Amino acid sequence: MLVALIAVASSCEKINNKEVPNYVVRIDLGSYALWTTYGVSGVGEYRIFDRVRRLPSNFSYNANTYTGFGGVLLIMGLDAVSGTYAPIAFDAACPVENSASVTVSIDPSTLEAVCPQCKSHYNVLTGMGGPLSGQAYTSKYGLRNYKVYQSTLGGYTITSQ
Repeated sequence: MLVALIAVASSCEKINNKEVPNYVVRIDLGSYALWTTYGVSGVGEYRIFDRVRRLPSNFSYNANTYTGFGGVLLIMGLDAVSGTYAPIAFDAACPVENSASVTVSIDPSTLEAVCPQCKSHYNVLTGMGGPLSGQAYTSKYGLRNYKVYQSTLGGYTITSQ
């Protein structure tokens, strides 16, 4: 049994989640009111923030709001550090395509992020944005992760720092 665990652990390859350019992200949903309007609460619930495409359409973007390279995918998933469900965030740009205009969407039946161009699938619910299939799996490209900090006012702030 121990030999099998060592073999599995040593066969793991590192996932490159830095393929997408490192752009600034800052989305302030720090107040309870903003979080209940624009945040995510149930497991698998998600939202895309993209300043260029004005998503969500009724969100008030200001001079201090930045949404990364291809927008930000915010989803309620399993936080790998705490082992509990919490909001997690990724750049929405597909790292295989590496274009701000080619972004993933969520397949409602599997809750996987899927690239419309290369058809790669990513595990955003429990897998830290790791590749599940397609060219992303072959190349070991994962989605770029962003930090989500809880505020004292009942909401969260999403940031690249």
